[in-house]
Order: sequence, then C-alpha cells, then structure tokens
Amino acid sequence: MFIDSHCHLDFDEYANQLDDILLNMKNASVEKALCISVDIPDYPKVLALANQYPHLYASVGVHPDYEDTPEPTKEWLVSQAQHPKVIAIGETGLDYYRMSDRSYESLDWQRNRFRTHIQAALESKCPLIIHTRQASDDTIRILKEEGADQVGGVMHCFTESKEVAQAALDLGFYISFSGIVTFKNALEIKDTCKYVPLDRLLIETDSPYLAPVPHRGKVNQPAWVSHVAQYVAQLKEIPVENLGEITSRNFHQLFNI
Repeated sequence: MFIDSHCHLDFDEYANQLDDILLNMKNASVEKALCISVDIPDYPKVLALANQYPHLYASVGVHPDYEDTPEPTKEWLVSQAQHPKVIAIGETGLDYYRMSDRSYESLDWQRNRFRTHIQAALESKCPLIIHTRQASDDTIRILKEEGADQVGGVMHCFTESKEVAQAALDLGFYISFSGIVTFKNALEIKDTCKYVPLDRLLIETDSPYLAPVPHRGKVNQPAWVSHVAQYVAQLKEIPVENLGEITSRNFHQLFNI
C-alpha cells in the first residue's frame, strides 16, 4: 500500500535489527523501499540489501556534504547504474547549511560533484535523487544547465517554498515529503505539500532520521512512512488508501519499475 522512497537501511542504527525492521514494514503495509547511497565505501552494503531482498532497491551516489570521501567519476556511476536493482543516481545535489562560514568559491567541489551525477544520470538514463539545503537557487540552476529535465528525478525530503517546488516540477521532477511535514511548526512545508499535484508526489522517511509524529525523536524506520502518508492524506483531503495508491504509482512510474 505504501512505498518508502528514501531510507538508509545500511546505517549503523539498524545493526542486528534488520529482520525486525522488515517485519515492521510488512505489518504497516509498506511494500517497497529505496535504500540510498551516500558514499563509495558504504555503497556495497546498500547494493547488498537490494540484492538480498526483492522489495528493496538501491541508488548509487555520493552525498553533497560528504567532503572527506572518495570522489565518484561519471564512468563509475554509470557502470554501477547498470545493475538491475540500482534504479537511481544519488543522493546528490547541494548543501550549504554546514558550509555557511565558507566562501562561495570554496564550494566548487560540491557543484562539480553535482554536475558529475547529473551527467551520469543522463548517460545511464536513471532518474536523480536530489538533496538541497540552503542552496535551492544553485540547485535549480545547475539542473537546468546540465539538462536534468531529460531524466527527471525527485527532490527528496522537500523543505523549500512553493516557488522552488514549481521550478522543480517544471523540470519534470517529483516532490517527496518526509516526517518533517508532520511537525507542528513546519507550516511552509505543509503549505507546499498542499500545492504539489498528486501525480508528482512521493513520500519517504529518510530513516534513520526525521521520525514523524507520533514517533518524533526516535530512530526512524520505513514502516513509519505510513504516518507520513496519513498526514499528507489529511492535507490533501483524500483517504489515506488513495494517497498510498497514488504515491506508489508515482514511484513505479518515476523509477520504471
């Protein structure tokens, strides 16, 4: 009924707990999950999960704010994207939040890495998983410059304005909402969620982070995407069953499953 479009089941928070996590998914009617790569050293663990479990999928990429880590090449990303369980390039994008004391020029490595991922997505014809934080103008600009509208993708864990959402929608991207949308003070995010059309909407947990109400503050898990679905359904004024069906169909369409 539900699909978690973004989680990190290879992270240490789930050590020796994966059987329980997967059982909880089943009990919450979460039928699939996309496990997201954040760096090259840990990518084999992400791929191993997708290989072991038919209902788990993988992406390949290096997170934008991982500075001291091996740099991916376009050729390497394209080669990994040939695997049948790798359905996306990313997560990639720009994150200036932790770099606020740095000069703009000193962050060229982020923008260059982002362009490498987009170029790999174009060559492999895989959609992109986009992370953007306090960098939306540059994110949209680079997506346009590199022709990312040819492959599309998803703006994950969306926390931006309606204007940024519309710019992404204009490029053919989907918008994904996490447990943040359930937080009391996330008023702009709720407003943006209402604005995004149903046929371009996804839901996610970003596990182990950002557990939704009523589990806020705990280690998140894919089963709790059902709470995100329930809240988004209320915002959209539709039954949660419909929301689950729509977002699952969107996931299948975006990732060609």
